[in-house]
Amino acid sequence: MAWIGISTRDDQRFSLAGLGSDSGRSRLLAKASTTDSMLSRGTILVEAVLPSEDRAITLLSFQRSNAWETSFSLRAIPGRGIVLVIQQGDRLLHATIGYENATHGETIRLSYAWDAPARTALLALEVVGQPRTVLVPVSAPPPLLVADLRAAFTDPRQREMDEEATYIALSDEIEPVGPQPTLSLHANILTEKGYVAAGRVKAGDTVRAMSGKLVPVLATIRRTVPALGSFAPVMLRAPYFGLREDVLVAPDQRLVIGGSDVEYMFGEEQVLVPARHLVNGTAAIHALGGPTVTWTQLILPAHEALQVSGTQMESLFIGRLRRKPELLACSLLCDVDRGALPEHAQSSHLVLRHFEAITLAHRRAA
Repeated sequence: MAWIGISTRDDQRFSLAGLGSDSGRSRLLAKASTTDSMLSRGTILVEAVLPSEDRAITLLSFQRSNAWETSFSLRAIPGRGIVLVIQQGDRLLHATIGYENATHGETIRLSYAWDAPARTALLALEVVGQPRTVLVPVSAPPPLLVADLRAAFTDPRQREMDEEATYIALSDEIEPVGPQPTLSLHANILTEKGYVAAGRVKAGDTVRAMSGKLVPVLATIRRTVPALGSFAPVMLRAPYFGLREDVLVAPDQRLVIGGSDVEYMFGEEQVLVPARHLVNGTAAIHALGGPTVTWTQLILPAHEALQVSGTQMESLFIGRLRRKPELLACSLLCDVDRGALPEHAQSSHLVLRHFEAITLAHRRAA
């Protein structure tokens, strides 16, 4: 699979050969050389921040006149949900997904994944930083014209996208939803053999958990994603938070942090801090790179913390994913035997809010 389109208001990229680390991986180039070529299978991903007031917003909309009139729109409408409408000539596809569980100011990821030959499609809504995913199946999706998609991703004048939409991305495959990886392939994890790059750790290996015990790795996941929004890399800098070296993580990677200052400030021996809340220009910064980034993570029997370059970071939290066969089938763990998957209880640690995390970071940087 490959990401072939990634677009913001300031940067537009589209290549049938693939973008960033996906360059050369797409199989579309030979198939999509004519102006009427169709993308029969793929995913459109939109990330957006819900507005602070109840009003409709356009996540993505474009329309073109070819041999027949074609249009595509994704709009968030208070009281109705997010509405998808695709029109090709006399053919009309319509679907709605609710977002009543998301609140003002929260970031959402919306995926529309379609497989025209299989006559199936899926709308998926994820609330970033929360274990909430809503799935709505869609029947008989049409293929989309490559020329329409190219225009929408490369020319802002030919699309509508309200300011709440952070970015849009296009893949030539069905992209997974659900639990996502958050560690760089190069992050060093403490194993029974010493520190090993996360990208080299595999199922069956043993790692040393925060408790000091050696625990088995049940499975690993890996995914290449747009290096934007909720996937944009964060560089955690040594020596802050006990790090021995700089470590690249996704914004939702949580650190387990303890110490006398934590107990003094929050009344807890340890707290969880999402990396996104640590970005302050000193202890953590936004990292520059290409249009895509690859993350990995480990699944352990219990939701324990890993020892990563001298500090503690959470392993992948999957909750009771194995009890949700529809979501499991759409996730990165779809090929793992359900019976082999653990169940993770919610962590008892306090998760710091943004201003609390920044206060802690400033105190430790002083």
